[in-house]
Amino acid sequence: MASSVQSSCTFLLATNHRHSRPPPSSPHSLTPAGRQRRSHLFQVSCKQQTPPPPSSEGKVDRRNMLLGLGGLYGAANLIPTNPESATANPIEAPEFKACGAARDVQTGDLLDINCCPPTSDKIVDFKLPPPPAKLRVRPPAHKVSKEYLAKFEEAIRRMKALDKSDPSDPRGFMQQANIHCAYCNGAHDQVGFKDLDLQVHNSWLFFPFHRWYLYFYERILGSLIDDPTFVLPFWNWDNPKGMQMPKIFDSSGSPLYNANRNQKNRPPAIIDLGFSGATEDLQVVVNNLTVMYSEMIRSVNSTLDFMGQPYKAGDAASPGMGSSERGSHVAAHVWVGDPRNKYSEDMGNFYSAGRDVLFYCHHANVDRMWSIWRTLKTDVPKDIKDPDYLNAAFLFYDENKQLVRVKVGDCLDHKKMGYEFEKVDTPWLNYKPTKKAAKAKIQKIAADAKTVDALFPLNLKKITRVLVNKSAKGKADEVLVLENIETDSTKFIKFDVFVNDEDDGSVELDKAEYAGTFAQVPHKAKDKKAKSTISLRLTELYEDIDVADDDTVVVTLIPRSNGDDVTIGGIKIIASPPRSG
Repeated sequence: MASSVQSSCTFLLATNHRHSRPPPSSPHSLTPAGRQRRSHLFQVSCKQQTPPPPSSEGKVDRRNMLLGLGGLYGAANLIPTNPESATANPIEAPEFKACGAARDVQTGDLLDINCCPPTSDKIVDFKLPPPPAKLRVRPPAHKVSKEYLAKFEEAIRRMKALDKSDPSDPRGFMQQANIHCAYCNGAHDQVGFKDLDLQVHNSWLFFPFHRWYLYFYERILGSLIDDPTFVLPFWNWDNPKGMQMPKIFDSSGSPLYNANRNQKNRPPAIIDLGFSGATEDLQVVVNNLTVMYSEMIRSVNSTLDFMGQPYKAGDAASPGMGSSERGSHVAAHVWVGDPRNKYSEDMGNFYSAGRDVLFYCHHANVDRMWSIWRTLKTDVPKDIKDPDYLNAAFLFYDENKQLVRVKVGDCLDHKKMGYEFEKVDTPWLNYKPTKKAAKAKIQKIAADAKTVDALFPLNLKKITRVLVNKSAKGKADEVLVLENIETDSTKFIKFDVFVNDEDDGSVELDKAEYAGTFAQVPHKAKDKKAKSTISLRLTELYEDIDVADDDTVVVTLIPRSNGDDVTIGGIKIIASPPRSG
């Protein structure tokens, strides 16, 4: 049996309360006290201005505040497209001049590498060129031709050669790898907010940031081999035929090879997207298919459930992951990372992930998941119309070594960016768990379950059953909410969630009772403790397990990794919130 592992790394409910914001600071004073900054800094012209006067209600308009702070956006870019929005508050592209040191996730020691990008005195607002008459087609990595592989290896070989010929060339392999380190491990502060990390994971920025990242990475590789049609392959881990580490990455003489990988997971090992402990290959495969169906369809109640939670200027980092980010995305990172290394480098930690070429192949499939999800005919809207999402910006170097600013709103349609994906089967699309043959005996399951009040806050040291009241009897349209999940952000965290399951510690996820999962990739943050909330849709699950007219269910929480470092503040079942937002 296989149920979906919805690796819920860090995911907040759509009704998530905004974090209180620290007062904005001048862009000229972005260095936190006691925090070392790099001497190589790129200069952006910023004039410190007097903060704007309060509004008639005595509140400062955040849009005016950001403009007054001399951010990288022009006024036109900050004008909301939604007439109902009185302010614009998107995350701005970072100021490289204020880039600081990324640090070890646990000790706080400086990393062995300067993650900060090269300096530049010119930024260009990037405009997508017209898509070619024939779109570039990204192939599945397990099916590439010898001719394609030769091109791919030569492009990476030349990119790595730049590390020696000109280490400051932004197109070089390590410079490209460091993009992920700087954006993900605390090297950049938010513009205008002193000592507040800019983080592109664990929020609605996850998909668009990585799409732009791969877009320029791909263009750079193509330019290095004089082939504008070059594309990255995708690791087809959602299909049984692609559930091994692609063999093109496992040849020690190839520039695609990386010794810092889990040696137990080299081909022909099957990737485990569920991390349930299953050992039989067939069970791992069906678990994987269930994970995919869950994170793409079954447990997704709203747009933000899939995309991740809103993240705006002044918000604390990591408001919450979407289902795909905290699911298959986290699993592949951790599965590939090398446990022989202190922090599972390279793929097993954000700061080092870009040092493995497989990272870009993995994220090409993550990007593919976003493109597929947008085509699914479900009752969940696929677009986020908030201007603070559409106007959020990043900086990248293009293939001509020009520093460019890009916006989220310009990358929503991958075909307009000139590429598509080779068509392959998606067997998970209809991989629904088998309906339970007989209704669970709630009285029997509840015998060793405790009430919410008796258990929470809960340190998840062991498998725990809890009796949770429903918002309505029977097969209601409801979501399960696990609130204020506090974790150690430096560790791989994973636990699974089941409803009315009569088995404890099951390694089978392809079962009707499986509701989803929570997982996170270790990462550096100023505050070692991360807090989030996840929401799992129960509507289809109720149909599959037959809750009849029950007004309570038993939720089983199964820690899979570092449960001692997880404390869950509360749990409840509520009526389904709106599908959008």
